[in-house]
Amino acid sequence: MSGTTHGTAPGPRLYDRAAELAAVARLSEPPGTGDGRILFVTGGPGEGRSVLLARAADDFPGAAHRVAAPGHRVPWSGARALFAALAPGAADARRALRTARGEDGVAAAVSGLLGDRPVLLCLDDLHLWDAHSRAALAAAWRRRPLPGRPGPRWLVSAARHHRPPGVPGAETVRLGRLGPEGARALLGDLCAPPPAPPVVRRLVEEAAGHPGVLVAAVRRLGAARLAGTAPLPEPPVDGAVLTEVYGGFLEHLPADSRRLLTVVALAGRTGRAAVRPGGVAVDAVLDGARATRTPVEPLDGLVADGLLRRADGLLRFEDPFLGRAVLAAAPASPHHRAQRAGAARTASALARGERHRADRLGPPAAARALTPVVRGRSHLVRGLAALADGPVMDAHEALLRAAELLRGRAPAEASDARFLAMEAAWAGGDADACLAALGLGGDAGGTERDFLDGLAAALTLRFDEARPPLARVVARDGAEDDPRLLLRAGSAALVLGDTAAAARVHARALARARAEHRTALLPRALEHLAYAELRDGRYSGAARTAREGLRAAERTGQRNVAAHQHAVLALVASVTGDGDAVAEHAGLALDTARTHGLAQAATLAEWALARDERGRGPAAQAAARLAPLVRAGPRGGHFALRMLVVPCFVEAAVAAGRTAEARAAAGEYAGWAAYGVDGAAPALLARCRALLARSGGGGEAGEDGEAAYWFGEAVRRHDGCGNDFERARTLLAYGTWLRLRRRPGAARGPLRDALVTFERAAADGWADHARSELRATGGAGGGAADPTAWGLLTPQQQRIARLAAQGATNREIAGRLTLSPRTVDHHLRGVFARLGIRSRVELPGMVGAGLPAQAGGTEAKGLVSSRARRSAGPS
Repeated sequence: MSGTTHGTAPGPRLYDRAAELAAVARLSEPPGTGDGRILFVTGGPGEGRSVLLARAADDFPGAAHRVAAPGHRVPWSGARALFAALAPGAADARRALRTARGEDGVAAAVSGLLGDRPVLLCLDDLHLWDAHSRAALAAAWRRRPLPGRPGPRWLVSAARHHRPPGVPGAETVRLGRLGPEGARALLGDLCAPPPAPPVVRRLVEEAAGHPGVLVAAVRRLGAARLAGTAPLPEPPVDGAVLTEVYGGFLEHLPADSRRLLTVVALAGRTGRAAVRPGGVAVDAVLDGARATRTPVEPLDGLVADGLLRRADGLLRFEDPFLGRAVLAAAPASPHHRAQRAGAARTASALARGERHRADRLGPPAAARALTPVVRGRSHLVRGLAALADGPVMDAHEALLRAAELLRGRAPAEASDARFLAMEAAWAGGDADACLAALGLGGDAGGTERDFLDGLAAALTLRFDEARPPLARVVARDGAEDDPRLLLRAGSAALVLGDTAAAARVHARALARARAEHRTALLPRALEHLAYAELRDGRYSGAARTAREGLRAAERTGQRNVAAHQHAVLALVASVTGDGDAVAEHAGLALDTARTHGLAQAATLAEWALARDERGRGPAAQAAARLAPLVRAGPRGGHFALRMLVVPCFVEAAVAAGRTAEARAAAGEYAGWAAYGVDGAAPALLARCRALLARSGGGGEAGEDGEAAYWFGEAVRRHDGCGNDFERARTLLAYGTWLRLRRRPGAARGPLRDALVTFERAAADGWADHARSELRATGGAGGGAADPTAWGLLTPQQQRIARLAAQGATNREIAGRLTLSPRTVDHHLRGVFARLGIRSRVELPGMVGAGLPAQAGGTEAKGLVSSRARRSAGPS
C-alpha cells in the first residue's frame, strides 16, 4: 500500500506520509526524565504542512494548541499569539507578555503558562513569524524542563527554504511529493463520484504528486470535466491554479526577490530551445535583469535558500511549479510587458551565444535610459559572481569598471567595488592591479582614505607611512557593526602583522554577518577568519573555521572561497602530519586555483605539500617545490606570501645542499624582518642564520659558536612572539644540530620540549621526527631510565606499554585494543622516547616502577591466557 490512512481518526486523511506520521507519533511517547521533544516539518507551498499539524493536534492524547503565523511581523507579535493560545484568558496573555523581558523571559513565560500539563504546541509557518519571537522560541526549545515536569511537545512547520534553528535532540522531516497511488487516493477523497479514469490519469500526471496543486486543479474543474463529458482545459494545471497554491508564498517574499525570480523564469521560458537542460545561463539572467532594471543582489540568497539551483554557470528553479507560478503572478501592465519582452529577447540571444547582439536587443528606450548607476551596479554584480566562482582577474576588471561608474553617484557601492576589486587582485597575486583599484578612491575620505593610503604604502614597502593610517582603520572600523567595514579593518590588521587583532576583528565580522543573515557574505567572513587564525598559529581554530567556511561556500556556489578554505585545511594538515588530508585538500584547492588564477590559494596549497614532504624527510623534493614560491615576479609566489615561505625554504634548501639559494633568500628575508610587520620574523630569521652557520664548513669552532648563538637567539625571540609550532621546529633543529655535534646530553632538553609541543598540537609527523632524534641521543641522560616519566604517557600509551611489558607482540596488542599493528608500533615509539629507553626489553622495569603491583594485570592476563590456549591446540 502506497500511503497511510487512518479512516477512524477525526483528523484529515493523509497519503504517502508514513514516515512523517511516525515522527509525529513519537511526540506522544512517554518522556524520559527532564526530556523535551521538538519536531520540525518543512515543505513547499501546498505540500501539506498545515494538514499534518491539524492531524497531529487531533491525534495527540493530551491538550494540543495550534498557533498560526501572525498577520504582521511586528516585534513580539508571534509571542503574543502564542500567549493568547496558552493563557486561560486575555488578561493572563497580556500579563505574560508584559512580564516577559527578552528571549529568556518569553521562554520562562511559556514554561509558566504550561505548568505540569502534557501539551503539544503546533506552530505553523515559522518563517512568517517575527524575528524576536523566533529567537525566543529557539531559547525555549533549548531550555531543559524542570525535574519532574514532562515538558511540552513542539511540532513546528516552516517553508522549505527556512532553516530551523539548531536544537539538541530535535528531529526534522521534509515533506515530499505523493506517489501515483497516493495521488489517486487523494483524488478519490476529493471527488464524489470519482473522476473518469482518463481524467484521473491526466490530473495525476499534470500535478506531479503535488497535493496542493492537485486540490486546486480539482476545485477549478466542474462536474462535467471531472466526469469526462467536457474537455479539460489546456493545460489542466494553469497559471490560475499555481497562483492559488503559490500566491501567498510569493507575496511574502521581498519585492526584489520576486522581480529577480521573474527574470529567471522569463529567461528559462524564452530560451527553452537553446538553453541547456540544466537551466539558463547566469549571464542571460544578469543581462535580463539589467534590461528590466531589476536588482540582482538577492540572487545569492535565493540560491542559498534553495529556491534556485546554480551549477556550472546555469540557473534553474528547484521547484518547476514555482517558476510557472512566478510567471503567472508577474505584472501585466504595458510597461512591464515591454520590460519582459526585452528581457526575453536578451536572454534568448545570450542563450544562443550571440552576446554581440544581446546589448542591442530589448526596448531601445529602456536601453538608452540606463544610467551610469544602473550600469555600475550591473558590473558590480558581474564582478561579485566572478569573484565567487570565476577567474578573479575578470572579477577585478568588472569591479574596477563598477567603481568608476559608481564613483560620485553611489559612494557606498563604489567603496565596496574598490575594496572587492582590490581583494580580487590580491587573490590573483597582482600587486599592480591592487594599486590600480586603490587609486580609484580619489573622492574617498575619512577611514576609507586611511585604508587606501595605508594599503598603497604597504604594497610599495613604505611601512613607516602605512602604519599610522592602517592603525586608525583597525581602531575605527574595528569598533563598527557593519561586517563589510569589519572585514576591511581585519585586512588592515593583517597587513600590519597584528594577527591577533585580525582574528578578533574578523570574528566580529562573522558574528555580525550571522546576526544579519548575510548568506552571501558569510563564506567570505569565514575565509578571512580562517586565514587570520592560521597566521596567528591557532591551527585547530583555523581548521574548524575553514571546515564551516567550506560548507558555506559550497552551499552558495562560491568555489573560489572553497579553494582558499581547502588550502587552509591543507596547511593545518601539514602541521598535524596527516599526509592524506594534505594531498586531498591541496589537490582540491589547486584544481580551482589553476583555472581561476587564485595565486594566493595556489601558494598556500603548494606550501602545505612542501611542509608535509619536509616533515616526512625528503628535503630535496620540498626544496624544489618551495623554490618557485620564494621567487619574485610573475612566475614566482604570491607577493604577500613569499616572505612567509622563506624560513621553510631555507630549512629545506640547507638540508638539500642548496646553500647558495638559501643564503640569498635569507638575505632578502632579513630586509623583510626589519620592517617589523611580522612578529615571528626575528625568531625565524635567527633560525635561518643558525641553519646557514651550521652548514658553513664542517664544524669548526667559530662556526659552531655562531650556530649556537643564533639558535639561542631564535629560542629567546620565539618566547616573545607566540606560535608554539614554529618554536618547536626551532627546538627540533637546535637539538638535531647538538646531537650531530656529539652533544647528546645537551640535545635532549630541546628535543623533549619540541616533542611535547608537537604532541600537544597533534603534529604526528613532526613528533615522529623529534622522537627519532631523541632516540638517537641514547635516552634520558644516557643512564638509567627515570621511573617518574611514566606519568607523562597518555592512557593509551600506558595500556600498550603494560601489554608489551608482559611480552605481547604488536599484533596481539592490536587485536586486544582494536588498533592496527602500525598504530601500536607508532605508540610504542612514543613510549620509548618519553621514557628514555631504547627497546621493549627495558619496559618491565619501567612498568614495575611506575605502577602499583596490581595495575594493568587484566589486559595482560587476557593475552597470556589467549596465547596459552592457542599453543595448546584444539581441545
